[in-house]
Amino acid sequence: MGSFDTPHGDAELIDIVIPTYNEASVLKRQIDKLVEFLALSFPIEAKVTIVDNGSTDGTVHIAEDLANTYEFVSVIALDRKGRGGAIREAWMSSQSTICCYMDVDMSTELSALLPLIAPLMTGHSDLAIGNRFGRTSNIARGPKRELISRTYNLIIRLAFAVRFSDAQCGFKAIRTDLARELLPEVRNDQWFFDTELLLLAEHNGLRVHEIAVDWIDDPDSRVRIRSTALEDMRGLLRMAITFIRGRGKVDLGEHRRPVLKNDLGRQLVSFAKIGFISTVTSLVLFLICVQTLHPVTANLLALIATTPLNFWFNRRFTFGHRTRSDRGRRYVAGVANFVGLALVSTFFLAITDTSSHLVSAVVASTCWIASSVVRFVMLRSWVFKRQAGVSVYQPVR
Repeated sequence: MGSFDTPHGDAELIDIVIPTYNEASVLKRQIDKLVEFLALSFPIEAKVTIVDNGSTDGTVHIAEDLANTYEFVSVIALDRKGRGGAIREAWMSSQSTICCYMDVDMSTELSALLPLIAPLMTGHSDLAIGNRFGRTSNIARGPKRELISRTYNLIIRLAFAVRFSDAQCGFKAIRTDLARELLPEVRNDQWFFDTELLLLAEHNGLRVHEIAVDWIDDPDSRVRIRSTALEDMRGLLRMAITFIRGRGKVDLGEHRRPVLKNDLGRQLVSFAKIGFISTVTSLVLFLICVQTLHPVTANLLALIATTPLNFWFNRRFTFGHRTRSDRGRRYVAGVANFVGLALVSTFFLAITDTSSHLVSAVVASTCWIASSVVRFVMLRSWVFKRQAGVSVYQPVR
């Protein structure tokens, strides 16, 4: 292996953690494979930490033999189960600059290891994860697991407005200094550990980098789909409640990334996309209701159905506001948004007073679109106005 200067003297720059549970039949073969790759194909000094979390089949003895064989392989033996707890234990005690982990089955091609840690070395990103759903990713697994995994990640993206695409891939890396800040806030020590860590990271403004990976499903996986799915759903509900209550904030100090001073272009595009979907939905509802109701009543029902969701999606996706700070101002803005839309569209529908449903629909939708300009200015300049003052981000040296 090559060398790389680190701030820890003789400590390796990279600590590769392998959590294990009853893997006696495959552990030696997989660690030999990893060691060979590090020696021949990986240009950076690295170590391997095997964390046995309560195995009962002699896995820990094989791990100790491997540690005696290879000088840069070490073992941590725990007396309890839990992949998340195993990763936590290794990362919190690591002296390396960057920690990563991969499942012992090594479903992800090892050639992805260097692209995984590269953005952390340069300071470009704070965490890096494998993405099995990228356009250039190649994966092989059954339809059941594929459907469940994609559905789960879709739920996360819709509920939490996150940017990462694959929370569960067993191939992740993090700067060790940031791991020590985030991990005390991560409560789950099982399979939800990964998701909770990523949600906390994005909630605190950290950048998560994704790389496309080649991934082959392990038919001998220890994951129990039903119990894991229930655990994940409970975890997502807990995290949603945590964020709604304004919790989950970590004092990152100098590691906090600076807030962009001006992202008007992105906000305009996001606002326009959400507005388009909202307007089309409102228009469909209006045309349905106006068949049996007065246009003014149909307009109010359409607005009641879509305005709260429009405000919620813009809050999360357009302006990235996910805490409960300034709740009073947001509620006032939401009510004002609805009342303003209702009054303006009601006024023009009333003075138009036409029996043509098409004309009424045109009048209502024109009012909705015209009011969007005022709504965007109000949301950007008052409701979700960003506060001045940011910290300096320090990249890995």
